[in-house]
Amino acid sequence: MSLAAPIVDGKLVQNTSSAGSTTGAAKETKSNNSMDKDSFLQLLVAQMKYQDPMEPTSNTEYVAQYAQFSELEAMQNLSSNMDIQRATSLVGKEVIMKTTGASGEPVYVQGKVDFVSKEGNKAYLTINGSKYSIDDLDSVVDEGYMNALNLANDFTASLGKLPQLAMLTGEYKDVIQNLQDVYNDMSAYQRSYLDKDTVDKYNQYVDRMKQILAAQESAQTE
Repeated sequence: MSLAAPIVDGKLVQNTSSAGSTTGAAKETKSNNSMDKDSFLQLLVAQMKYQDPMEPTSNTEYVAQYAQFSELEAMQNLSSNMDIQRATSLVGKEVIMKTTGASGEPVYVQGKVDFVSKEGNKAYLTINGSKYSIDDLDSVVDEGYMNALNLANDFTASLGKLPQLAMLTGEYKDVIQNLQDVYNDMSAYQRSYLDKDTVDKYNQYVDRMKQILAAQESAQTE
């Protein structure tokens, strides 16, 4: 099918010699990547109205165009529904979002998904009060992994608050005992997130506290 002249918003416009003279309406149409069924039908009517009478388009071609658009619209709706379902399944989970900073550098944001919203055909995740497109999802953090990592970090931090080994006294008995309880309650998987230096340091403090308590008990029995 050939048109007698270009169509913009259903109106006949004159050809221009330069692509840079495209009207604002045409630019806006190009910048909008989505077209609903009503817009398509309006365009179809405009094509029928302004088609070249010497080379008219057959009804079959119009039906084929409409069928193609309907199929595309159905696929877009299916994709949108799948995005919503995927986003909904992430509520309450720890995720990492990858966004772009002001200078174009990648920026990673981690947090728990509070709720999901939908704007148009796009799903958005709200994390710590900020909204992110489902397209920015980088990874989903396993809950067991996060718990193990946090437990290992807390254990290492608590161990780091103790005085130097040579300065350890019986006053830290309860602190050492608490660390022992936490360590003994850890699963093998959780302990795997403790580095070797941390485990060695922990064992040194446990052994040193045993020596201190044994010396105190021996002094009391003399």
